[in-house]
Amino acid sequence: MATLVLCLAAYAMALSSEDLIITPGPDALRLSAPRVHFLVGQSLSHLHDGMSVPFDFQVTLFSGSRDRQVWRTFERFVVSYDLWEERFAVSRLSNSRRSVSHLLPSAAERWCFEQIAVPTAGVARDAPLWLRLEIRSEDQRDGPPVLADSDGISIASLIEVFSHPVRRTQQRWFMNSGPFRLAEFER
Repeated sequence: MATLVLCLAAYAMALSSEDLIITPGPDALRLSAPRVHFLVGQSLSHLHDGMSVPFDFQVTLFSGSRDRQVWRTFERFVVSYDLWEERFAVSRLSNSRRSVSHLLPSAAERWCFEQIAVPTAGVARDAPLWLRLEIRSEDQRDGPPVLADSDGISIASLIEVFSHPVRRTQQRWFMNSGPFRLAEFER
């Protein structure tokens, strides 16, 4: 088991900026990571056992230097697996809740990325920018924190999740991209 955890940690750390693809839009950057698969390992085992697995996404945009944060968002996606249809369902838990079902693993992962937009309003076109994406799985057996109330997901509780170190039972993926400039996309 320890070997598996070490292998997963090494894999997560080996991800490079080539794994995080940035696509410009009119007012936002979109993210994709076709080589990153988070429906694997322990999370996939829990899903096949009938458990739902939450995945926390944190996206941070830095401008000028890697120390100057200009934007950050947190998203939580809960993935479940239909044992009979052998397909995945994903729910986004935020102010704009959405759900999708009957997906293959790669489509479920892609859908999560498609729900995240990094706004570019007010960001200098020629400033060097960096993006950091962190994904963490939450092991339900550890008793996940309460992240939502009747009004939706609590940003404060997601900040609390990412302010703690990764537990040994959590899977983690971490990607960086940059430096890049918005002006480069306008050519």
